[in-house]
Amino acid sequence: MSDAFDRWTLRKQQATEGGGPARIARHRAAGKLTARERLEAFFDPGTFTEIDPYVIHRVSSLGLDERRVPGDGVVTGWGEVDGRPVAAFAQDATVFGGALGEAHALKIVKIMETARKAGIPIVGLNDSGGARIQEGVISLGGYGEVFFRNVLLSGVVPQISLILGPCAGGAVYSPAITDFVIMAKGTGQMFITGPDVVRAVTGEEVTMETLGGAAAHAELSGVSHFTAESDRDAIALARHLLGYLPLNNLEEPPIGPAASPSDAAAKELAGLVPEAANAPYDVHAVLERVLDVGSFLEVHSAWAPNLVVGFARLEGRPVGVVANNPASLAGTLDINASTKAARFVRFCDAFHLPLLTFVDVPGFLPGTGQEHGGIIRHGAKLLYAYAEASVPMLTVILRKAFGGAYVVMCSKHLGGDLNLAWPTAEIAVMGADGAVNILFRREIEGAAPGEGDAVRARLSGEYSREFLNPYLAAERGYIDDVIDPAETRSRLVAGLKIFASKRDDRPPRKHGNLPL
Repeated sequence: MSDAFDRWTLRKQQATEGGGPARIARHRAAGKLTARERLEAFFDPGTFTEIDPYVIHRVSSLGLDERRVPGDGVVTGWGEVDGRPVAAFAQDATVFGGALGEAHALKIVKIMETARKAGIPIVGLNDSGGARIQEGVISLGGYGEVFFRNVLLSGVVPQISLILGPCAGGAVYSPAITDFVIMAKGTGQMFITGPDVVRAVTGEEVTMETLGGAAAHAELSGVSHFTAESDRDAIALARHLLGYLPLNNLEEPPIGPAASPSDAAAKELAGLVPEAANAPYDVHAVLERVLDVGSFLEVHSAWAPNLVVGFARLEGRPVGVVANNPASLAGTLDINASTKAARFVRFCDAFHLPLLTFVDVPGFLPGTGQEHGGIIRHGAKLLYAYAEASVPMLTVILRKAFGGAYVVMCSKHLGGDLNLAWPTAEIAVMGADGAVNILFRREIEGAAPGEGDAVRARLSGEYSREFLNPYLAAERGYIDDVIDPAETRSRLVAGLKIFASKRDDRPPRKHGNLPL
């Protein structure tokens, strides 16, 4: 018996050594935690259960027969985050640079299947050089198996990817399919082809950070949803994010304690939105005074800032928030904002998160760049997402709601359950100046010399008084009520309560066809 236990002890020790002391030292010197340290920081203390620590690759060519490391460069298992079960894997860059081979992939697939069967989130801590070249097409097949599970689990359990080191080639596609990507500054990079290939093919000189670092993907590509300062910050952010989400698509999101803003904060709402239709303001100030105090977790904060999305709580209940932000591009909807919001809305709908939409939108961003870039099909994604959603949807029009953007931003016509407006709301096909220039062009052109501007101003004023208000929509039931801004939170809380048991039957189908 002692021999068996001695052998077990030795094998257990070998399975935790990764690539050995020298490689681990270099890894830590780069400011990164090891794979096991990352999992220890992610899970509640003492809850991590590892599986497959003894798995090794089966390849004997190209010198791999002499490099058989227990675990094959990835640590997998499950544990608890704030007392709730979660599955995870952490790639070990000290073993084959975290490159994925057949055995490595099979371990990830197994833990993903565990998440599917158990109905719990799956979190990947990624640090990989891509496909293991020595295994050729076998490693590519392994990626395919992982990608297939990503799609199978999409909308079934939450999937979160942390990018904590270089992720190249096939290593980037799995994170791209998951629900949220968190990148660590300075150490996390994602790219299909690295700087050397870019230089050889295009002649461009570019660094790994410029090509695929956290800032590039947070601000330019939109691939990354969150940016963290370090491994530990990324892990803490993933834990925080999970606190808003249900374990799976059959459960409700976890309820937390309510934290109401002060009565003074509610009274401040009316003064936050300028009366001048074109005056900018930051919609975050409105959200802070409506949502539970300190509960807003913004998603994609650096990408398409003209539209804000994120998670929050309302009387303790997790909700998804979508809001136009006039502080950027006047709050218009453009290609990136439409795509950003559409995917967020669909995620919330998949996981039973009610949607709160705050509207102040002058329309879609005009210009040849937007038209030729496909604003029609990208804007249609947001329209489709709201019309498809069956969770409770509550909308507040703060100021402008013009043209097709009025319809797209969760109007009653797309299935909004409670649609409210502040007295400052302007709901129309377009603003007064644009409407007058079209409707009264001849009258303005026929004015006496020097009086055209005065005629235009008079007509704009008349148009504004008659049409730029919420009452025409309210008379037709498109708006359920026009409310005092100070009532916003209480009315949303009441609406969320009444629609908590919402049922919305739809025609049976395999799936819809989302705009490209």
